[in-house]
Amino acid sequence: MKKMINHVDNVVREQLEGVAKAHPDLAVSLEPAFIRRARLPGNKVVLISGGGSGHEPMHSGFVGYGMLDAACPGEIFTSPTPDQMVECAKQLNTGKGILFLVKNYTGDVMNFETAVEILHGDGMKVQVALIDDDVAVKDSLYTAGRRGVAATVLAEKILGAATEAGYSLEQCSTLAKRITNHARSIGIALSACTVPAAGKPGFELAENEIEFGIGIHGEPGIKRATFTDSDTTTREMMERLLDNSSYQRTVRRWNGDLGDWQEENWTTASLMQGDKVIVLVNSLGGTPLSELYCVYRKVAEILEQRGIIIERNLIGAYCTSLDMQGVSISLLNADDEMLSLWDKPVNTPALRWGC
Repeated sequence: MKKMINHVDNVVREQLEGVAKAHPDLAVSLEPAFIRRARLPGNKVVLISGGGSGHEPMHSGFVGYGMLDAACPGEIFTSPTPDQMVECAKQLNTGKGILFLVKNYTGDVMNFETAVEILHGDGMKVQVALIDDDVAVKDSLYTAGRRGVAATVLAEKILGAATEAGYSLEQCSTLAKRITNHARSIGIALSACTVPAAGKPGFELAENEIEFGIGIHGEPGIKRATFTDSDTTTREMMERLLDNSSYQRTVRRWNGDLGDWQEENWTTASLMQGDKVIVLVNSLGGTPLSELYCVYRKVAEILEQRGIIIERNLIGAYCTSLDMQGVSISLLNADDEMLSLWDKPVNTPALRWGC
């Protein structure tokens, strides 16, 4: 294994130290570990996300004006701990409420839920928004239900703009649910990533093989498939994304008034002719931009044939899996409110416009 690291036990710490030196407008805590905006307006809902490291720039690269107020990084592919979220939330508490944005992985969900209960016990207003956009699976090695993947980036941008615009905690929570129910993603891998602690690729593929429906931690997907070319693979990914079979699931949501969890039934919205979408074509870490544009070309052609309108797009490495060669496609069926919030200014290390 050749990686630009010093010791596998210090990867995340040294990453945080580098962020602190590169971005003085961010404040970095090492014990417990989190990245936050150094200066935060005192009249807004606070938006916090996080998860295992290895997916950069998600989440730490999206801390700043118009997106996240803070991110809590775990070790590589390992959930952050409740003490990280609790201390981070206490430092940023404005009195308007804390919204945790959580990808649907068992460890992430459990630890963020624990943090919510602790903060509620301390008298803070808090809510959780779950992202579960991966259409490849309904259960996996890491989750109960769909995994949370690259549409998390879209949610962080839209919800970040909403908090800057003065949305209440309840309004942000309702918007987050709508984003989740209108978002869908799928990914493929041409090669595995190498986790520093393991020192070797997580799995092996033959020269003509891909993993179809891969997870962002290298979890297996729907199948091991034969690779022919970009257009064929993109077409198969889009067929899976545009399948309008109903997906219903039961989600635990925090009821702050009762101080307890309640179950809600959620149903994923269909994509129909005339719908407007935000498209994210995302590198899983090792795929060059030239190949992403080749994929986007086919995505746009297929959506045009279906009468689905691309209103906005984002193409690049935004939700990665270390050095994995692969790509994911995300579609968000966006209404006018989402599009308006998407266009609002953002100023973070990894995403910036309008500022």
